[in-house]
Formats: sequence, structure tokens, C-alpha cells
Amino acid sequence: MTPDTGSPGRGSASSAHGDTAAPASRATGPSAKEAGPPGHGPSAPDRAAAGTGDERGGGHRTHRKWSARRVTSAVVAAVILVAAVAALVDVIAVRAGRPAAAWRRHLADELATRPVDDVWMLTGAAVAAALGVWLIILALTPGQRRWLPMRSPADCPRLRAFLDRDGAADLLRDAAMRVPGVSAAHVRVRRHRIRARADVRFRDARQVRDDLTAVLDEERDRLALARPPRVVVRVRRRPD
Repeated sequence: MTPDTGSPGRGSASSAHGDTAAPASRATGPSAKEAGPPGHGPSAPDRAAAGTGDERGGGHRTHRKWSARRVTSAVVAAVILVAAVAALVDVIAVRAGRPAAAWRRHLADELATRPVDDVWMLTGAAVAAALGVWLIILALTPGQRRWLPMRSPADCPRLRAFLDRDGAADLLRDAAMRVPGVSAAHVRVRRHRIRARADVRFRDARQVRDDLTAVLDEERDRLALARPPRVVVRVRRRPD
């Protein structure tokens, strides 16, 4: 019974080989493309598109790294501490029956006698306002502009990683130098834009620019940045 059941299967496969080979290949082509070969993941553009879709669809969003602002905090704390200690010591001395310090009497007289529209009053107010605005900006902005946030894995959204801008620029420059026709390249990475300038020694400048744009787009996607910047390429002809 076993040979009888096995034979028709082999016979049907061999007999249908010539009639259904092409349709089967056409039917399995899209599925093989979707699944991909075992052990190989999606390409870089596919991963970038998937990451962008996850973020737009409400996935985890990696934020910028916040700076501790240790130097600014130490300077502000030191200035406030010195002023508070000096004022407290003078107040205690006055309460003990001693005369007020000379700097305090001079400051009180100047504030009481100078008009509001005086040049020194306006200058002091402008400096104080500028310092206040500066401190507010430091408090509300994350800083660390030299670090670019990278995409977090879907299975571990709390994992955070950052890439240095200079390192990203070096990687993009190395990729640009591999383009045929490029003799020199300079890349600057910003938050929203990647500017690349290249010198062309041979080949058509437009073709080199198209190839360079494609290579930089692919290399940018490999960096797995949370917000991939836009690539702007400029080429110029350099005679031999």
C-alpha cells in the first residue's frame, strides 16, 4: 500500500512538471521576496521605512540626550551663594548694632537716587534680562547637540543609544569616497540635514551626484537614526 500511495505522488509531480513549472515559479516569486532567504534580514531602506512607519504609527520615539549642565549650575550656584552670604553677614552685623557695609549703602543710594531711564539702570536691566532668558533656554532645551539619537529596538523600547555627529560624518565621508569619480569629499551632519560637497575628477558630474546621493542615503539608513536627516549633495568639477 505504501508504494502505491508514493508512486502517484512522484508520478503526478513528474507529469505536472512541464505544465505547472512556470505558474508555480510565478506564484512563489512574491512569497519568496516577502519572506527573504533564511538568515538574512531586510535591507537598510526596508528597515528605515519600517522604523519610520512604527514611529508614525505611535511606536516608541527616542528623544535627545539631556545635558547635566554641571558648569552652568555650578557657576549660578556659586554666584547666588556668595551674594546670599554677603547679604546675610551684613544684615546680622546691622542687627548687632554695627553700621551697614559700604557696598550696601552705596548700592542703596544709587538705586534710590538714579532715575529709571538712566543709562546704567537700563544696561543693568538688559544684562539681567539676558541672563534670565539664557538660564530659561538652558533649562528648557536638552543640549548635547553633538549626539544624534538612534532608533530603539521594538522589543526593548527603553534601550537608548546615541551617535556622535563627527563619527557619523566620517562614516558618510568614507562612503562618499568609494563613489567612482569623487576625489575629495566633505560631509557635515546636522539635526535635519546632511550636507555633502564632493570634487569630481572624471565622469559626468550629474551622474556622480546621483550615485553619491544614493550611496549617502543608503549609508544614512544604516546608521539607524531616530530622525534620519535629509541628504543634500553638491558636486563641483576639479580639472586634473
